Amino acid sequence: MEKLTKKQIEDYRKLCYERDHGRLLTPDGLRFICEANNMDPEAIGKHLLECLAHMNAFDNQRR
Repeated sequence: MEKLTKKQIEDYRKLCYERDHGRLLTPDGLRFICEANNMDPEAIGKHLLECLAHMNAFDNQRR
């Protein structure tokens, strides 16, 4: 039986943290964003960039 390395365990913990804080984009989430923006690529891009700015601001507050 294979064992996980410490790095793999840490990566998994980070992934779980991101999932628990709603920071993973699922296929359903992507469909929702696209439909909410009427499948308009410009609106979708703007929304994603706003989300990215929000996440970056949150990350900077945590540090």
